[in-house]
Amino acid sequence: MKKILLSILVVTALSSIGNAQQTSEEATKKIDADVMVKSDEKAEERWTKGGVFGVNFGQVHLENWQGGGQSNISVNSLFSTFRNYKKGKIAWDNSLDAAYGIVSLDGAAFVKSDDRIELNSKYGRQLKNNKKLYYSGLVNLRTQFAPGFNSEDGTLLSRIMSPGYLTGAIGIDYKPNANLSVFIAPVSYRGTFVMDDKLNAIGAYGVDTNSSLRNETGGLFMAKFQKENIFKLKNVDLKTQATFFSNYFDSPQNIDVLWDVLISMKVNKYISASISTSFVYDHDILLPLVDDAGVEFTGRRVQFKEVLNIGFNYKF
Repeated sequence: MKKILLSILVVTALSSIGNAQQTSEEATKKIDADVMVKSDEKAEERWTKGGVFGVNFGQVHLENWQGGGQSNISVNSLFSTFRNYKKGKIAWDNSLDAAYGIVSLDGAAFVKSDDRIELNSKYGRQLKNNKKLYYSGLVNLRTQFAPGFNSEDGTLLSRIMSPGYLTGAIGIDYKPNANLSVFIAPVSYRGTFVMDDKLNAIGAYGVDTNSSLRNETGGLFMAKFQKENIFKLKNVDLKTQATFFSNYFDSPQNIDVLWDVLISMKVNKYISASISTSFVYDHDILLPLVDDAGVEFTGRRVQFKEVLNIGFNYKF
């Protein structure tokens, strides 16, 4: 009887130890799994991303219309996205903006109405005693997709990398919050490319005829603001960037300006609207002009573009 009781006690003890060990292993696995999930979530939180894609179609048909006007068909597309990384003292901001539009008037061939590619990448490290300031380096590339022609005589005006602008800068980036960035670079480089032989032959965009590249060294100031639900308006987002560049060795008082604004609005699940504007002044670009007496000449002027899209927009 004693042997039987002893055997029962031994079996019970071993079973308890086994169950306890299994429970301990399961608990350890659960803790490890929770740690992995939290680690993955934390890694994911280091990246912030988003953007908007839109396509708009427009059509007007006029026949014997006394009020005047022109029949037209237009297509405009817009793509804007960003992907930013933040971990500890490191901040890395990346953005890509692209737009393309075509229009046909009175059945004529389609011509460009909008064309733009711009890529920005800025890497910074936080200053030791100031969480809002970063030592930063910036790279910016700006060009277009397709050739552009004069609407009157059909002469070539531009094409991809003609012009193309490559900017590199090192400076201080002030980031008081996630929406605003103010970048000041006392040391910066800008290269203006004209890769097309015909445009290069006439010295377009300030590039010498014996070279396809114009190098400039100067100071750069760039301010960028991006915010969703601006002015507490739901589904209305704003993105704007202003860039100022001064060439230290060639008329530093003549400051080149590029200011872009994009406002996107969501009407419902499928219908959205966006409006974008571009303000440009480049001292090196001479435009064909006509004075009051009808005399043609070339001169410097402010360039302005506005594009309104109402159609399909997808926010991601």
